[in-house]
Amino acid sequence: MKLKKPDFKKIDFKNIAIDFVGITVGSFILAIGMNMFMIPNQLAPGGVSGLAVFLYHILSVPVGITIIVLNIPLFIVGFLTLGSRVVVQSLLGTFLFSLAVEITDPLLPSATDDLMLAAVYGGVVMGIGVGLVFRYRSSTGGTALLSLILAKTMGITPGQALLWGDLVVLALAVFVFGSEPAMYAALSLFISIKVVDGILEGLGMSKSVIIITRCGAEINERLLYELGRGVTRIEGQGGYTGEGREVLLCVVTRQQTASLKSIIHEVDPDAFVIIGNATEVHGEGFKKMQQH
Repeated sequence: MKLKKPDFKKIDFKNIAIDFVGITVGSFILAIGMNMFMIPNQLAPGGVSGLAVFLYHILSVPVGITIIVLNIPLFIVGFLTLGSRVVVQSLLGTFLFSLAVEITDPLLPSATDDLMLAAVYGGVVMGIGVGLVFRYRSSTGGTALLSLILAKTMGITPGQALLWGDLVVLALAVFVFGSEPAMYAALSLFISIKVVDGILEGLGMSKSVIIITRCGAEINERLLYELGRGVTRIEGQGGYTGEGREVLLCVVTRQQTASLKSIIHEVDPDAFVIIGNATEVHGEGFKKMQQH
């Protein structure tokens, strides 16, 4: 029997180009946040970027150079412990971010000397930049890469490692810049994390609904015709009583949540209802599934 030649997946140059543009734009937005808000006001936003801010104010070492130098040992250890794929994905973002910091430094003045404004707006701008870099499947190295290394070698979760890494830098900020800038830096870090979540998960959060009821047909009909939402119907059985129930699965917009609860209450006040946040919904009636 003649073996067929395997089909190799073609390189998608269009998506590669889109990723590159997205990572570049995100890196420059991140650099703008650093140079206009964080660095002039001695706000260390955690991680390698925060250490770079320390060295800039203490030894006048360029921030971009420091970011590259501090990331080199992380990339080496990461290559040995995590493999080449993770490291390669982070290399581009780290290099572009470092380059963007140095390019924009002489071009951008400090936006404000008010620590509160710098922390809030700096956190928002940096969050947008980091979110874009993450969205296009890269990172800026630093504690993000360190967290994966510690999770692999020490058995802690990446989230815990990332948190401890940022806390160490914020603790150093207390001794180097004083308690007030450190507190504002922590606020900025919190804001940037929330902005990153918004970019990656979406701001138009929908509601996922699970309805366990004896009146599945009637609720299904009203949701279809009054709210225009599709429903998946599943036959269920009570684990304690053994009685049959129908399980309805549905996703609605936030604005439709009140109408949904009203319909359920009118049809079956005894229905068991679970309503949760659906950060992403793709398909008919919502946005189509896309790569980015």
